[in-house]
Amino acid sequence: MFTARTTTGISILAAAAVGTLLVGCSASVEVKKSTPPKLSADKLAGTLSEKLAAVSGQPKPHVSCPEDLAGKVGTTSRCTLTADDGSTLGITVKVTSVSGGRIHYDFKADDKASPATK
Repeated sequence: MFTARTTTGISILAAAAVGTLLVGCSASVEVKKSTPPKLSADKLAGTLSEKLAAVSGQPKPHVSCPEDLAGKVGTTSRCTLTADDGSTLGITVKVTSVSGGRIHYDFKADDKASPATK
């Protein structure tokens, strides 16, 4: 189950290499019960991709996350958005609260994309 809540500080970054992206946003995701709850790297990447596509009006971008996100307030993780041309943009994810099996987090895309490696 994916539930998102946007913050008042949402802005859209027009990055030439990456397209239109969300700069900052909040989301929450229901996860299977564990102590502490964890959001799998694949589900985190999928959720970020869906949220970015919904806000930007663009197709879902390719997002990858190297590790599961632990449901502990203050935990951070870095994910990577890769554009069709191979350029990349980092996304920082930070857990803001945990309520039962629901992890609430903010995420923000970096200000600049890295060019594709040849």
